Amino acid sequence: MPRRSWPAALRTAGAATWTHIRAYVRRAPGTYIWLALLLLTSMVVRHLPPDVVDRFLQRRSTNIHNLVRSPGRVLLTSALWLDGGGWPYYALLYNVFHVPAERWLGTRRWLAVLLTAHIGATYLSEGVLALAIHTGAASHSAINTLDVGVSYALAGIVAVLTYRIASPWRYLYLLGVLAFYAAPLLSGRTFTDVGHFASVLIGLACYPFVHDRPDEWSPIAPLHTRPPVRHA
Repeated sequence: MPRRSWPAALRTAGAATWTHIRAYVRRAPGTYIWLALLLLTSMVVRHLPPDVVDRFLQRRSTNIHNLVRSPGRVLLTSALWLDGGGWPYYALLYNVFHVPAERWLGTRRWLAVLLTAHIGATYLSEGVLALAIHTGAASHSAINTLDVGVSYALAGIVAVLTYRIASPWRYLYLLGVLAFYAAPLLSGRTFTDVGHFASVLIGLACYPFVHDRPDEWSPIAPLHTRPPVRHA
């Protein structure tokens, strides 16, 4: 048989790679649409002067002032902007946590969990801040504190993935998640620390959304998979 030319071989390999990438992305459409929006908004922020960025994000912040005036708008728009960390960092986290969660739960349940965590943790954390303002533990100016980003939704998804992992690894994972998100409460105790830990608890409380989902994952499962025996 005649050997194919290098350009033809490269085109074939490129087409196969593109097919695999499309199949990978299509199995978690919500995650990648969200990542695409975050990439666009990150590019917008990068080209704005710092003082303009502050004012721009303040209008989309889920602070007390905005939650009183237009809660629906800021709860949505705050999850479309990143506050530090950079897009590549979140792209990595989304592939590690959101992608497997969406594939496991399906897009609708995945959305239900992350929205519950995002909205619930926002109101709980801002409620704690409002109480601190009322008691004099925080300044009244804190009603305009900048609070945008996707970390509450991410924390909820990180937590709900506990139910995806087979025992006994599930309990080690849960211990690590609780330790990671509880540690800042012991040192900083900011309202965002409260929000992140609340997100974890909300994610764990979403068990009714996930209890009937199959396919538990075990980190040692590949060790029990024997390669096929080849006969001469």
